[in-house]
Amino acid sequence: MIRLRFLVLVLVAASSACKPKGAATQAAAPVTLAAAVQRDVPLVLEATGTVEPVRTARVEAQVSGLIDRVTFREGDQVAEGQILFQIDPRPFRAALSQAEAALARDSAQWESARRDRDRFEALAAKEYVTGQQLDQARATAAGLEATLRSDQAQIDQARLSLQYATVRAPITGRAGSLLVREGNLVRAGSGDALVVINQMAPIRVRFSVPASYLFDLRALAGRRQEVRAIPVGDTATAVTGTLDFLDNAVDSMTGTIALKAEFTNRDSRLWPGALVRVQLDLSVDKAVIVLPSSAVVTGQQGSYVYVVDSGKAHMRPVMLRRQGDSIAVLTAGVSAGEQVVVDGQLRLTDGARVQVQQQGGAP
Repeated sequence: MIRLRFLVLVLVAASSACKPKGAATQAAAPVTLAAAVQRDVPLVLEATGTVEPVRTARVEAQVSGLIDRVTFREGDQVAEGQILFQIDPRPFRAALSQAEAALARDSAQWESARRDRDRFEALAAKEYVTGQQLDQARATAAGLEATLRSDQAQIDQARLSLQYATVRAPITGRAGSLLVREGNLVRAGSGDALVVINQMAPIRVRFSVPASYLFDLRALAGRRQEVRAIPVGDTATAVTGTLDFLDNAVDSMTGTIALKAEFTNRDSRLWPGALVRVQLDLSVDKAVIVLPSSAVVTGQQGSYVYVVDSGKAHMRPVMLRRQGDSIAVLTAGVSAGEQVVVDGQLRLTDGARVQVQQQGGAP
């Protein structure tokens, strides 16, 4: 028995000698810290939008004929009323001359019929002619008067056709590709465009945001709310415009609502059909606590952070107002100035010792 007890003591002493020095003390976990700050934080909605012209005009021929002349080049900036195409005007001038001649002929006949009517009325008062003869004279004069109105309508139509032979720009904007050339035959009412003109200034950007922001968006109605847009691939300063349209229904398929913003676009940085990055300041959260988004950990009990104090990390539940890619906005749980762990949380438990590897800045 004494020998056995001596053997146990020897084994215990040997195992104690084999333990590395300091193994009983848990090693400090390396972490990166950042300070919580209090400040006003704007709620900025970001979306991808599409540039679209306020007005687009498909220039079509309103009379049929051969294109005599094209007075602009593809891609030109054209002004409203500028001549774009000239259709051969000779057939329309001939039609106008014919209508004017018919009016002159019928005017002479009506003048003669009017004098006959007046003469018969005077004779009928003295009973020198019958009532039937008077009625006939009146009917002839009335028929020729109607013919004169028809002739005048024919003249107006001929003048309008002659006017339409000169095709003018209906709006100010940039012309697209030429779809017909000199010598081509165009037909009225065919639906074929001669050229398409897009208004470039002002211009609109259409974009969609989640419908969860509808209440805040409705509060902006009637205001000149600023909207910023940056063309994709453009690193220059954002273009500033104003929100001018909120759709009257939510898209049930996507859960979004459509908006439009108008931009002056004097420098033509926004191009129809191009994609842009859109930013809309929706509201401002006053005096809230802001942390780097990486500091917030989500667990089964909710969101929490590790606050470092006196070399130890303490788990602290927090209440999130909102969280983005870079920052988290809190309503409770952390005070301004406290140091929180932004990297290394996976190695921590409540009360664990930490070793600061890097002191991050404020978000």
